[in-house]
Amino acid sequence: MAGPQEVPPASFPMLVSMLATQAAMDLGQLENPVTKKKEINLDFAKHLIDTLGVLETKTQGNLTNEEAAVLTAVLTELRFGFVAAKGGG
Repeated sequence: MAGPQEVPPASFPMLVSMLATQAAMDLGQLENPVTKKKEINLDFAKHLIDTLGVLETKTQGNLTNEEAAVLTAVLTELRFGFVAAKGGG
């Protein structure tokens, strides 16, 4: 039996990472760990991307340069991925 898992501390980058990972799974970029398959759910992917966009807007001016850069990079990658998954790229 495995020991207890160490839980990472709550942080803005961890929040962005969790949302981005779920969005990537919904875009079919990552395997679903439960089904072991790549699945596409564009409606939920869009919802998560939009949620990250809300975070970007609401936190503007309150993030470190590194946090803002990570959020911008993640959003750019996911938005391009969404267009590609939708058949536009």
